[in-house]
Amino acid sequence: MDATTRVAVFESSSPQEIQLIKGRLEEAGIKCDVENSYLSFLSTPTATNTFVKVDLADEKKAFDIIDEYLKSTQN
Repeated sequence: MDATTRVAVFESSSPQEIQLIKGRLEEAGIKCDVENSYLSFLSTPTATNTFVKVDLADEKKAFDIIDEYLKSTQN
């Protein structure tokens, strides 16, 4: 069995933004997963952030796609 390393490439508390990023990555052929994590130090115990994770081999391509998205939202 091959072990793959998954890395978080995007983090948000907005489910809509997470789904948008996930969709863009999948359109580019990058397999990704969504993972929830409780924030314990910076916010209330009920607040959660969600991470989009990809294989380490896809990290650079994923960051390029996310950078494009972030640049388009800054206008």
